[in-house]
Amino acid sequence: VQLQASGGGLVQTGDSLRLSCAASARFFSTLTLAWFRRAPGQEREFVSAITGSGSSSYADSVKGRFTVSRDNAKNTINLQMNSLNLEDTAVYYCAAAQTNRLRAFPSGYHYWGQGTLVTVSS
Repeated sequence: VQLQASGGGLVQTGDSLRLSCAASARFFSTLTLAWFRRAPGQEREFVSAITGSGSSSYADSVKGRFTVSRDNAKNTINLQMNSLNLEDTAVYYCAAAQTNRLRAFPSGYHYWGQGTLVTVSS
């Protein structure tokens, strides 16, 4: 499975941004997909995940502001990020796991994209 994240950029607080991740995988619809992020000097942290059937989970820090979605026909996962704040500045990574369960820890994912940088300025 190869993952390619895109959509990062420089925005201001309160703005919105949409990240996308394209996957090359034969059984994409069976994968659980996730977004993680790593802020400068911080550990990689969970953002959101979505199973093949559409069940999703979110970190408390983004709940109500971020929405994860997937398009199994296009082999893509998206992350709509609204009301961005300074703490959202990070490199965002998409990840995939061969499971139908939601996982919130990096070691639970087998495949990783290269990351896309989101910078939120005041």
